[in-house]
Amino acid sequence: MSLFLRAFPLIALRSKPFPLCRTIFKLNPKLLPNRTISYASASFSTETQISDPKPSIILKDTLQWVNRTGLCGELSVDDVGKRVRLCGWVALHRVHGGLTFLNLRDHTGIVQVTTLPDEFPKAHSTVNELRLEYVIAVEGIVRSRPSESINKKMRTGLIEVAVEHVQVLNAVTSKLPFLVTTADDAKDTVKEEIRLRYRCLDLRRQQMNSNIMLRHRVVKLIRRYLEDIHGFVEIETPILSRSTPEGARDYLVPSRVQPGTFYALPQSPQLFKQMLMVSGFDKYYQIARCFRDEDLRADRQPEFTQLDMELAFTPLEDMLRLNEDLIRQVFLEIKGIQLPNPFPRLTYAEAMSRYGSDRPDLRFDLELREVSDVFSETTFKVFADTLASGELSKSYGDIYSEAIKSGAKGLPFLKVLDDGEVEGIPALVSSLDPTNKKRLLKQCSAGSGDLILFAVGDHASVNKTLDRLRVFIAHELGLVDHSRHSILWVTDFPMFEWNSAEQRLEALHHPFTAPNPEDMEDLSSARALAYDMVYNGVEIGGGSLRIFKREVQEKVLEIVGISPEQAEAKFGYLLEALDMGAPPHGGIAYGLDRLVMLLAGANSIRDVIAFPKTTTAQCALTRTPSEVDPQQLKDLSYQTQ
Repeated sequence: MSLFLRAFPLIALRSKPFPLCRTIFKLNPKLLPNRTISYASASFSTETQISDPKPSIILKDTLQWVNRTGLCGELSVDDVGKRVRLCGWVALHRVHGGLTFLNLRDHTGIVQVTTLPDEFPKAHSTVNELRLEYVIAVEGIVRSRPSESINKKMRTGLIEVAVEHVQVLNAVTSKLPFLVTTADDAKDTVKEEIRLRYRCLDLRRQQMNSNIMLRHRVVKLIRRYLEDIHGFVEIETPILSRSTPEGARDYLVPSRVQPGTFYALPQSPQLFKQMLMVSGFDKYYQIARCFRDEDLRADRQPEFTQLDMELAFTPLEDMLRLNEDLIRQVFLEIKGIQLPNPFPRLTYAEAMSRYGSDRPDLRFDLELREVSDVFSETTFKVFADTLASGELSKSYGDIYSEAIKSGAKGLPFLKVLDDGEVEGIPALVSSLDPTNKKRLLKQCSAGSGDLILFAVGDHASVNKTLDRLRVFIAHELGLVDHSRHSILWVTDFPMFEWNSAEQRLEALHHPFTAPNPEDMEDLSSARALAYDMVYNGVEIGGGSLRIFKREVQEKVLEIVGISPEQAEAKFGYLLEALDMGAPPHGGIAYGLDRLVMLLAGANSIRDVIAFPKTTTAQCALTRTPSEVDPQQLKDLSYQTQ
């Protein structure tokens, strides 16, 4: 039995049109009906039959590419008096005091553009006709804003551009589904399905632009750090591969040239990066695309990106130290956050015992306590029979509901009163004699006003319930210190866990994880040389040292139910490589989407991916997955019912 403690509480850009060289040759078909034109020279002669030409399609507007001399968000008081040519989108449009103002937006930011109706009436007239999100080019002089017009909230709020020439490069001819500029500040947020359907508009929003640029900066920093400081080599691994047991369903691709066979899209580059270690590449990394056909949530996508790393001849402590240095560098340069050195560590057993989770959030102090000994001889033997208390449901309904959602049958509780007595479910209160009551309060460090919540059952169900309640109550009561940054390693995972549905052991991480050398005598209960990095209760990376000897690998595969014949069929190439001088090696993989989501303060990884899938694994923009031409299926020897 486990216990949970402490709850509650535009027109021309120039005066003259841009030069455009165009030569048109037109033949009058009436003058040349079925004529033959002969071309002759000293070396050859050719005859060409001229048929009636098709009528040409003349477009009213032309395509024009305009060079710019400045960027909207980079102008400052140092540019006052300069002539600039800017290009971008109309972000805001307003008329005030006989003047027309607009905010022009490009990838660097926004600058205010104002008209001079007396000096440049044509430009003024054109600006008056503009609409939001028109693509325009403007040319004018940078000048200081009047003191009453200074906008300290804008980076360019001290200056504006007095426009002389305006050119419309592209107009908006469709109704906008939402306003780009004001979408971030709108009281009623745009529904995500609308944002994903019109993703090109959504990505123009300042917040989305910032998220994608932050992602770029993170990837750039990682590349420079790994390559320039530690000598890593980036190597691409295949996308079309074979199915391997990674814990989720594979996406399969039928082969046309090998009918009846399939490729699998990689859930990770796991085996290939191990093969690279056998090949002698000392330090490998890759920004890898991975695919998993699994149920989605806020931090999962069917296709995702991970930072994949593998190193040869690197002991466990060196592996952890290198990765700590990397993540410290990322947080410091991207967010200015100084993470601890070294990172705190918890073993898997400690994390589960104290927090009920292998990815605990340590920004708040609520811990679990084991109190089975207190109730070992209690008359309150069956908690489940007395859990569905109407009084509990009314008094602590939200907490009770969370417990039920976690799979618990109910939620026994005790409240500590001012005089040291306890109240709660009568059968539970009466089962505690004074000695056991004192022991309980001491073990829980419980005092006046504290609420003690109980869960009873097997370890997995108890931990699942109390972990969920711990996080829920901490957020409900504002116990989470958002100024803290909780990062830690969780180590010493079990090699295997029991799959009750299939009645067999399965690898807790994957079957290529090396067992702790101290536990080699009984691999089925061994600890793994595995490690997860956890930030604010979210796993951002995980890895292990790998098995590099064939006999150990075959034994591990046997424990998870893979026969020698199956092992040869599925992993023969790996087993063969392990026999050819595989070095000791290990690695780690970071969920890049998840890491960037946390750095950006976003609520979903869809907000840090340019073109994500929906929660139903669909692309709202391109409307995929979609049906394909029947001939394509026929080419693949694929028949539909």
